[in-house]
Amino acid sequence: MYAIVEAGGKQYKATVGTTIDVERLDAEPGQAIELDRVLMVVEEGRRRVGRPVLDDARVSATVVEHGRKRKVIVFKYRPKQRYRRKAGHRQQYTRLRIDAIKG
Repeated sequence: MYAIVEAGGKQYKATVGTTIDVERLDAEPGQAIELDRVLMVVEEGRRRVGRPVLDDARVSATVVEHGRKRKVIVFKYRPKQRYRRKAGHRQQYTRLRIDAIKG
């Protein structure tokens, strides 16, 4: 059984017992949260697809930790014009452990 959930404008495949990294959430580590934007649930070969979301489906998760991903280098360059700009970015994330899928 798995579910496709939306968090932070991105879609993730949630299976019970696995962890996923989503955009930073305002929750403390150890706190239980519920993801209510469930787009699809697959159970024993039976698929339920929402339009756009399933109203009765929920995914329960526990916040494991907060962190920052690897640095991404943004480098802009225009040849023959002495134009160079270098910037770095580290995206913050929240790691969630999927506890249950209801629906």
